[in-house]
Amino acid sequence: MKYFPVFLDAKHINAIIVGGGDVAARKIELLLKTTTNITVMSADLSLSVERLINTHKLTWLTHNYEQGHLSAHNLVIAATDDTHVNQTVAKEAATHKLLANVVDQPELCTYITPAIIDRDPMLIAMSSSGSAPILLRMLREQIEKMLPSGYGKLADFSLKFRDHVKARIKGIRNRRTFWENTLRGPIGESILNGRNQEAEQQLIASLKDKILPPEGEIVFVHTLDGDPDNLTLRAHRELQFADAVFYDDSINLTLIEYVRRDADKYPQDIATSVLINFQHAIDLAENGQKVIYLLSGHHALPKNEALQQSKVGYKEIISGN
Repeated sequence: MKYFPVFLDAKHINAIIVGGGDVAARKIELLLKTTTNITVMSADLSLSVERLINTHKLTWLTHNYEQGHLSAHNLVIAATDDTHVNQTVAKEAATHKLLANVVDQPELCTYITPAIIDRDPMLIAMSSSGSAPILLRMLREQIEKMLPSGYGKLADFSLKFRDHVKARIKGIRNRRTFWENTLRGPIGESILNGRNQEAEQQLIASLKDKILPPEGEIVFVHTLDGDPDNLTLRAHRELQFADAVFYDDSINLTLIEYVRRDADKYPQDIATSVLINFQHAIDLAENGQKVIYLLSGHHALPKNEALQQSKVGYKEIISGN
């Protein structure tokens, strides 16, 4: 990745914007979604910037860019129409190791602002690394259509009952399954439709049912040509619920990006065409883990006595072309 994605904690942001025109106004409006700790440095202000400063009581330095003011801040935005000024701002910011964004000059930026889909507290940030803004806009439009405007209510609901569910349901995979079923089902629908009291009653009732401990299993995924675009929905879902994943050098490593981030990774030195590490996978599954074993191509799974004698459930999935 050319850029490292990160979310900044708004309470630590202390931003300064150099410039007072319409471009600066758009940057201020974006920052105001998270903080009012904003300083504007410009002798002249557009009506939009003046209104934002007055409405939100922002700090205004009533002169054009002068060196020596940036070090008191940790986030710098150069939004003037003077290339030389923008370059000088970037140079001073670099001297103080500050995060700096120079509008329309990505080569001077130490960070760029992503396209954002706001379903507070759910946020989706996307970037094409500056290479294809039109493609990025198309993707944003697709995702916007998929997400209900009240999607953030699901997150608020989850936070409210997170500790309660954690105390009642043991095992990370059990809790993942519980929450997915909850948020995808009637309870989630009630939340999106504003029936929170009904949703809370349904969730509390569901927690009274006996929750069984997680059962481990092994899922052998034959990846055929290894093209991630050919992953079946079934295989994708299995990868998202993995606790552990085994793979060798013959696997397209891009597939690992589709595995749940917290899953343990077990790269194998010996090709699976020669040896499959059944015993290690069985040990993990017997301890309640969901184990994914990625296999390149599609070959008959060799019979294994330990697997046959264990009580661990296993299945095979063929995914791809």
